[in-house]
Amino acid sequence: MAELTLVIGNKNYSSWSLRAWLYLKINDISFDEIRLPLDTLQFQQEIYTYSPSGKVPALSHGKVRVWDSFAIIAYIYRTFPDSANWPKDPVVQGLAISAVMEMHAGFMALRQHYPMNCRKASFKAPLRGNVERDLTRLESLWSMLLDASGGPWLGGELGIVDAYFAPVAMRIHTYQLPVSERLQNYVQQVLALPAMQEWIASAQQETEVVNADEWQD
Repeated sequence: MAELTLVIGNKNYSSWSLRAWLYLKINDISFDEIRLPLDTLQFQQEIYTYSPSGKVPALSHGKVRVWDSFAIIAYIYRTFPDSANWPKDPVVQGLAISAVMEMHAGFMALRQHYPMNCRKASFKAPLRGNVERDLTRLESLWSMLLDASGGPWLGGELGIVDAYFAPVAMRIHTYQLPVSERLQNYVQQVLALPAMQEWIASAQQETEVVNADEWQD
């Protein structure tokens, strides 16, 4: 079988890259990694070689090209049938799919005002924009999934929905955003994953600075 190659941005900042990368890692799927630093000449010169959208992440598998984090995850779980998938229970599965798509298109205040930054020391950030509304919705969404699945992961077993919310867990940790103890325990569980620890360690070694993704006081 052809080798997989995943093209990502900076590990410190690229939340969409993290989703696809983490999904491959938790399934022990071997792949080559190409990192293109965001907002650089190198990125502008090389990204369209891999991604017609001009964005990361992008996956190459032989002649197959897939871009967008959700599309990559969908391709992986179809190509590798033993990979962690959606929950088997149809009720929990419906919730998990809906939660992933809601994350894909929503939580704009959380994404806009609290960019993922793995290098930044954790601190209590002020609440900006409509982030309180996003956090209220997140509390409801994660609790609904944990109640329906029985935990300990959102879908019961570690899977797609957890990979998709991993950058949110990182944001909650970095900015000490107010969530319940139950959700805080889930955040720590995500961050303790060996693959997450690997990603964070690599991110902390990066030196590039993307000003648009740095916290602005």
